[in-house]
Amino acid sequence: MDAEANSSENPTIRSNCCASLSIHKCSACYKQYKKKEHLIEHMKTSNHSVHQPMCGVCQKHCKSFESLREHLTGPLPRGVCSKIFSQQGCQLCLVLFDSPGSLLVHKETCRVYAPTRLGTRELPYIDSQFDCPSDENHVGGGPGGAVAMDCEMVGGGSDGSLELCGRVCLVDEDENLIFHTYVQPRIPVTNYRYDITGLTEEHLRNAMPLKEVREKVLQILYNGESFAKVRRDGGKARLLVGHDLAHDLDCLNMNYPDHMLRDTAKYRPLMKTNLVSHSLKYLTRTYLGYDIQLGTHDPYEDCISVMRLYKRIRAQIHPEEGHGTLTPRNSIVSLPDSWRSRELDNLTPDQLYAMSRSDYKCWCLDLRPRLKQESDFTENESNEFHFMDGNRHL
Repeated sequence: MDAEANSSENPTIRSNCCASLSIHKCSACYKQYKKKEHLIEHMKTSNHSVHQPMCGVCQKHCKSFESLREHLTGPLPRGVCSKIFSQQGCQLCLVLFDSPGSLLVHKETCRVYAPTRLGTRELPYIDSQFDCPSDENHVGGGPGGAVAMDCEMVGGGSDGSLELCGRVCLVDEDENLIFHTYVQPRIPVTNYRYDITGLTEEHLRNAMPLKEVREKVLQILYNGESFAKVRRDGGKARLLVGHDLAHDLDCLNMNYPDHMLRDTAKYRPLMKTNLVSHSLKYLTRTYLGYDIQLGTHDPYEDCISVMRLYKRIRAQIHPEEGHGTLTPRNSIVSLPDSWRSRELDNLTPDQLYAMSRSDYKCWCLDLRPRLKQESDFTENESNEFHFMDGNRHL
């Protein structure tokens, strides 16, 4: 009691007490730690970067758009941020504008209308060859462009639970239908799942064999590029956009390089805060403003929606990640043991943030010069082998 009384009366003692209880705050998410080493460990595992969803008011970094939405409009939103965002923020893309007038202009283009459904009564087969720009310095928007794919599944096996591809649809970035066909599975169909697919035995009776479908899809995706070139850096091959692409590729018995996939079910900022995927229906309603899959699922409608999602995320403007000068690798997770305790303790929170790197590839990089991307990819690849405590990039 006497010590407490003395400290309250003595400014020097009170100052020393405050210094011993100094708070170390993350410059990205604003979490606070009592010890500097705890902040450093947080920065090693948080993977904060300029590519994370960020509040336009307070600049707080969030792991996903869902957590950003909760920060702005959730049950317990941040007061100042919520008030400003309610007047000047877009509820779909979560971008903050300078004035309510600018927001109104933006809303005219941000909210889009649902595409016309293809249905099941016409266009049984379409194979349209299309041209793409020949700019070799960009991917995504450049030389091969991006193609969205969606498959509708029917059931096989005694209980109809085996997933069989019954219909395939591909669209380009301009929402043109470039390939559509019904598919003849390799084994008999025991459940057409009509309530979901709208398909019947008649649709698949004279449909294209699965092997031929796979060859045509790969021909569109590879775009005349060699297998080795596609595996290495993509070349002029086309990015494949979809939702839960692993499922579609598996049903087509087809492989495509992971670095050429853009999956809205696996893209970190579009996932739930617990890293579980949202449905395409939810993502479309939340980020595009319209409903899909009302009744039977239409692959053309799904393709258009997933392409719009990809292009909306890709169009984000992020600054280039800063590069420190402490080490050749410029990443907090790749520092040698001798640097960790000696140098990191002397860095400010802003300097620690400048050395932090994202653990996923932001889609905005698809529109940046390829040479720059290859340099970043090489650096990130090296960082994976130096990730601390046995962790690895996803």
